Amino acid sequence: MTVEVITFGCRLNASESEAIRHQAMTAAADRGGELLIVNTCAVTGEATRQARQTIRRLARERPAATIVVTGCAAQIEPHAFAAMPQVARVVGNAEKLEPETWRALAQPAGAELGRTIVGDIMAVRETAGHLAAGHAVKARAFVQVQNGCDHRCTFCIIPFGRGPSRSVPMGAVVDEIRRLTAAGAAEIVLSGVDITSYGDDLPGRPRLGTLVRQVLRHVPELPRLRLSSIDAVEVDGDLLDAFATQARLMPHVHLSLQAGDDLILKRMKRRHGRADAIRLCGALRALRPDLVIGADVIAGFPTETEAMFRRSLELVEECGLTHLHVFPFSPRPGTPAARMPQVPSTAIRERAQRLRQAGADALGRHLDREVGRTRAVLVEGRLARTEAFTPVRLARPEPYGRIIDVAIAGHDGRALAAA
Repeated sequence: MTVEVITFGCRLNASESEAIRHQAMTAAADRGGELLIVNTCAVTGEATRQARQTIRRLARERPAATIVVTGCAAQIEPHAFAAMPQVARVVGNAEKLEPETWRALAQPAGAELGRTIVGDIMAVRETAGHLAAGHAVKARAFVQVQNGCDHRCTFCIIPFGRGPSRSVPMGAVVDEIRRLTAAGAAEIVLSGVDITSYGDDLPGRPRLGTLVRQVLRHVPELPRLRLSSIDAVEVDGDLLDAFATQARLMPHVHLSLQAGDDLILKRMKRRHGRADAIRLCGALRALRPDLVIGADVIAGFPTETEAMFRRSLELVEECGLTHLHVFPFSPRPGTPAARMPQVPSTAIRERAQRLRQAGADALGRHLDREVGRTRAVLVEGRLARTEAFTPVRLARPEPYGRIIDVAIAGHDGRALAAA
């Protein structure tokens, strides 16, 4: 059987798709046919809509294929996806990483399982599948160290798709990173839904900074270690110290900031304030002057006035942000924010555009500063990444997966250009 996984959403979903593909192919190796697995996202209503649209398109273009839907949107709305005539099965977020799920579906008796295989995600207490690291090792590999979230931001539906926060023991993380490094990965990205909550459920409650130190200590052959998105309020002292002292921890962080106005942050039920964000960014940059900071920001959260929005806009400069991920607010049914007074959609779109322009301007200034410098880049084809995760277009083919020094000759506003 041929297996293809179509992935929506975050990097965690992308890494889990590798595990799903591997398990499904192993389970159905001796069977014929074509299996299409759609790994959905629920972070916005648009993401869910795109998943449904893709399912319909796949069914039209490949009518003989069997379509299985999984991921956060499938976990939250299983019956809506099961009602689609194009869908053969709906599989939950916990079940999708269990080899037994795919082995059962590959058997002739699999039809007896029903169309919906979705359990109570809030009852899950162990990281499903143990680790969701890429099975097809590339230059960069993602290692899942945590899943789920115990916080309840008023705009976010993801905890109901991922369940409670649960961590992978440090020893297992170290072993997996050692295996991936031996297989050729030059960079490892620690990923999860809320990785700065790492360790809350483990004996001794080790923090993310402790995990970073253990990885770097016990896998000295690993050239690069990178973090996925982190929560500003949960950055611990060991993590700050690691940024200051560990050159193999890449000088790049992506913060879940969401807004720059204190009242909006309170209505979002975020646990940091504007001053906290500015203070953290200043502290990080003082410890690691070459550090580059990105952030998630929501435009048009309910009750947001123009003055409130301008505080988010000003945060780009005050925090020295370089890479901006802008989300136009999208009400998710069942969340408190969906019941708050909404900002007109035209204003949301206009504010999102202004934020994106501020992000583009900030990126342009960063790219300008890079011209004339020499940077160590990880080669991923004709595109490479600096230690600060800035893309670099290479002038000539270079060995895939190697880390090489290149001189930066210019940029096009989006990526650097190597000489």
